[in-house]
Amino acid sequence: MSWVLVPAAGRGRRFGGDIPKQYLHIAGQPLIAYTLQALLSHPEIDGAVIALAENDPYWPGWSQWQGKSVRVCIGGAERADSVAAALQALPDSVTDEAVVLVHDAARPNLRHSDIDRLLAAAAACADGALLAAPVRDTLKRADGAARSLGTEPRERLWRALTPQAFRRGLLQRALAEAAQAGVMVTDEAMAVERLGLRPQLVEGREDNLKVTTPADLALVAFLLETP
Repeated sequence: MSWVLVPAAGRGRRFGGDIPKQYLHIAGQPLIAYTLQALLSHPEIDGAVIALAENDPYWPGWSQWQGKSVRVCIGGAERADSVAAALQALPDSVTDEAVVLVHDAARPNLRHSDIDRLLAAAAACADGALLAAPVRDTLKRADGAARSLGTEPRERLWRALTPQAFRRGLLQRALAEAAQAGVMVTDEAMAVERLGLRPQLVEGREDNLKVTTPADLALVAFLLETP
């Protein structure tokens, strides 16, 4: 059984607007509600820790979801700070060897089949695992004026998704060492890679979208409302 950490302290500046994107509504429910439903309805997930902004006025105050514990903590200015805080807020029963998942608050269209394969990979690989998708588009390298300089090879390139899954002790050490070195990691796998480790890439569904723009929100709404 595993716990999941959900960094939700960000303001979503790229999305725009006054309300953080995780609280925007689809069919009367905030986006984060769909995310928690996808996670906590999985039988192998025990509970969640949500890292919130200080004095977050939008958090609905949930302490349970489908009978599973929902804890909250105060996150930080960066994603890594929020994940580190959420790790500290886990129950004492979660050992250093227990696998914990980290998932984006604004990535609600997650399927149980992807969680199944991720958990299996993380159990088999001591370096952890993450959902990812092979790059399929042609990649261009640009100059400062956004003129195309050439085409980059896409072989062996993947887009990192979430959840990402690591043993609690390993993830805490990786994040602490990155912070001490002054390195701002953009995901948990980057912190673990800095230790010389190689997390397992697990191909996930392409519709596991992260809401970053208004167009993303419209597409996710369509996916969530389509049986």
